[in-house]
Amino acid sequence: MNTTVIAGGTNPLVSTRVVALVSASVFDAVNGIDQQFRPLHVRPDAPHNASERAAAIQAAYVILVDLYPAQSTTLKTQRDASLAALASTEKAQSIAAGVAWGQTVADAIWAWRLTDGIAPAPPPFLGVQSIVGTQAAIGAWRPTPQGLPNQLPGVSGAGPQFATMTPWVLRRPSQFRLPPPLALNSPEYAADLDELFRMGVYSGSGRTQDQSDLALFWAGNTALYWNRIAAQISVERGLSFTENAHLFALLNVTMADAGIACWDGKYRYVFWRPITAIRDGFTPADSDPNWIPWLDFFSAGTPAHPEYPSGHSTVSGSAAFILAAAFGENTAFSVTSDVRPGTRSFVSFSDAVAEIANARVFGGIHFRTSCVRANTLGRAVADYVSRHAMRATGDDRGDDGDNEK
Repeated sequence: MNTTVIAGGTNPLVSTRVVALVSASVFDAVNGIDQQFRPLHVRPDAPHNASERAAAIQAAYVILVDLYPAQSTTLKTQRDASLAALASTEKAQSIAAGVAWGQTVADAIWAWRLTDGIAPAPPPFLGVQSIVGTQAAIGAWRPTPQGLPNQLPGVSGAGPQFATMTPWVLRRPSQFRLPPPLALNSPEYAADLDELFRMGVYSGSGRTQDQSDLALFWAGNTALYWNRIAAQISVERGLSFTENAHLFALLNVTMADAGIACWDGKYRYVFWRPITAIRDGFTPADSDPNWIPWLDFFSAGTPAHPEYPSGHSTVSGSAAFILAAAFGENTAFSVTSDVRPGTRSFVSFSDAVAEIANARVFGGIHFRTSCVRANTLGRAVADYVSRHAMRATGDDRGDDGDNEK
């Protein structure tokens, strides 16, 4: 899955939907046979002799081909090899029944989420581009310059439809909406701005080499980091096939809903990015028209969507909550990046989340408060999803309602 997502050039936001579609299909296919958990969407009605592994292979294959038709030949080759490998341990009839069941489940999940609001594409979102230079534009997002060396003009805001997309488990995108961003005349905002000015600048910053490196390391696809982390620990802990199907579905559906909740806030508050805040300035004393963020080291530069709250921190906060619940908070692990070489190691999930917040600040693309609050949002989403979806059979949490807003 990760390789397919990377080969498809899928951005981090859309990737949360992709990994959820795949993992949800695999889970409902496997659980439809094993029936250890409550289904996410598809009633567990598999043939009694169906192979769990064949069902999972087919379910993942169907969704990935639906999403990435250009990779269908490669995906079919991989699917066929995986099914052939089962022949030495499972009967042909069981494999065939599993394939048929996996197809049924994947088709049902695909049809369910086809109307989630991802399409049609909305019109371009330009924020306050038309009124830049007026008082009304102060504090509000507009397209930001993209990349070095030429600082190309910005592009329209990414993924505005995610702000109103139908969640997987949450009642609505705004269910855990954060309070507004810091007031521009507050001492807290001044402190955040000062930190960014010093630590997030492209050259002449106060960053150490490690701080510069970690900002680049974490500039990749958020969901894929956490899938690699989960895969590593699940192997170390010896999770069963069914346990893995459940873990990855819970992880990825949670991250998908965290992305939706985050985008609700982004397009509700439409807060400006640091490059705009520093170049334009709330007051003339705040401004530096030549300031460039460190992450403009990458051609994409500042992410093309409003700043608050941080997407990386929201999604990572939700993922860390799920994995801490599964493995324990103080679990040591290492992780690689899809955009930079090397490995980074951590002694706990909260340790990694804190570094991700630093990465966004040191990269010059997020205010500190945005990352801290985003982590809170992600954890709230994860807590809700884990108590309302895919629970073990007999677990009645959430059945009697709750007081979530």
